[in-house]
Amino acid sequence: MSFHTLIIVGNLGRDPEMRYTPAGQAVTSFSVASTRQYTNSGGQQVKETVWFRVSVWGKMAETCNNYLKKGSKVLVEGRLVPGENGGPRIFNRQDGTSGANFEINAQTVRFLSSRGEGGEAPMEDSADLGDDGDSIPF
Repeated sequence: MSFHTLIIVGNLGRDPEMRYTPAGQAVTSFSVASTRQYTNSGGQQVKETVWFRVSVWGKMAETCNNYLKKGSKVLVEGRLVPGENGGPRIFNRQDGTSGANFEINAQTVRFLSSRGEGGEAPMEDSADLGDDGDSIPF
């Protein structure tokens, strides 16, 4: 048996989008930018940003849709959903250039923004989605 868990902390790049599956299950999607800054060997500051597309299911999907907005800081714990090539999902932008992003099926979302800082929910709000998120196909 193999298992992996990915934990990211970052900010929402846009407002969440919620929809319902034909079976009535709520699913909310949002993008998270995780940025790190460091000084390279030449002494220059480097800012490195990785984008993740996050899917949240069930009751937590509704909570995320209600309380998160562009700029909200979150901690997401979940599993990586590989693209067809086993790595990130590759896509073409409207301008014709190619891009890639990583997709995460979230099991836990913690709201890290305080009230008024991009999210209305307090820091301690979070939920564990258990096995529900694993049993629903994309």
